[in-house]
Amino acid sequence: MQVLEGYVKQVRVMLNSNYAVAYAVRDVDVDVIAAYPITPQTGVVEKLAEMIANGELDAEMIHVESEHSALSAIIGASAAGARVFTATSSQGLEYMHEVLHIASGMRLPLVMSVATRALSAPINIWCDYSDLMNVRDSSWITFIASTAQEVYDTIVEAYMVAEDPRILLPVIVAYDGFWMSHTYEPLYVAEDKSYVRTLVPRRDRVKLDPQKPVTMGALVGPDWYYEIKYQQVAAMSEAYEAIREYDRVIGRAFGRFYEPVEAYKMDDAEIAILTYGGIYGSLVEAVDRLRGEGYKVGAIRLRLWRPFPVDDIVRVARGVSKLLVVDRAISYGASIAGPVALEVIASLHRAGLDLDVVSYVAGIGGRPVTESDFEGMFKLALKLGRRAREIGTIYWGVRGVSYD
Repeated sequence: MQVLEGYVKQVRVMLNSNYAVAYAVRDVDVDVIAAYPITPQTGVVEKLAEMIANGELDAEMIHVESEHSALSAIIGASAAGARVFTATSSQGLEYMHEVLHIASGMRLPLVMSVATRALSAPINIWCDYSDLMNVRDSSWITFIASTAQEVYDTIVEAYMVAEDPRILLPVIVAYDGFWMSHTYEPLYVAEDKSYVRTLVPRRDRVKLDPQKPVTMGALVGPDWYYEIKYQQVAAMSEAYEAIREYDRVIGRAFGRFYEPVEAYKMDDAEIAILTYGGIYGSLVEAVDRLRGEGYKVGAIRLRLWRPFPVDDIVRVARGVSKLLVVDRAISYGASIAGPVALEVIASLHRAGLDLDVVSYVAGIGGRPVTESDFEGMFKLALKLGRRAREIGTIYWGVRGVSYD
């Protein structure tokens, strides 16, 4: 057992990120879980089923025939007032796509974990972020974790955010399939799960009740549909500040402090590299190596994908002259930049910052992105100079493609 001074008592355990999700879901005391197995997510719901069977968690596990049904089931349960959870990956997330918009449009506080994975065809079960980027405009608040510890903490925070009456939007917590979902790391979980439940108290909200019938998700014409959808825009704006607030709650409880954007060695950096997910650790190592060669380089990690943390990106990147953004998904036809790079460019432009932004795509289909890859991207960007803007997206590591 480890007692962190001034914080809740915590136990140190070895878990992969799938199991870290399950422990957090247990600790927040969900009522209903519905999921369909898909690699590499399956371990999450297998562990939750084991917890239910062992009496560690008093919840209803609904076995469904598809991911579309899994999300539909927890929509119904949430509408009836239950605290709910599901998990998926890749094609499963895409099969849910229709229902994603229903969940957010009905303002239901669902939480879902996504072990990110490449999309077919061809079939690929390894990690990239194509699945997550495909649902970026579905009005789901979206976190991207980089460690199993962060996965545990962020699932707890996700319920705080989703169930906040100012917000009432569903939340995704994403992490690397296989690289994180199946890799064991030491992390801390609360010794007493009842303490976690005090952090995420049950809230009264409008729900289905036969004695007080309401209509949810009804037909709305052009006269009011726009205004209703704008309420989701406003809720996303509220979520940005609420997330910063709940980051502090997690920090005071557990001693682990998070921000929408994390920075490493950025105080004197002249050039920065931004990425997300589990490869951030490799980026930090690469920055240390490059520092050893005399380069003033820093690292930036995007933790919050939706709502996009514009102000944080601008604040962290303001002092650099060149920013490399390493995406792990392809935005087909958007030749200027990858999906996150496009958001970064727009954010910096709005702030009036004329940074030289270099867009990279790497790690597609589970191809490793190592410290050496980051060093290579950095040195190629220096070599290309301003010509990188003319190239647009640089597809790092593709056989037969050269940018020299």
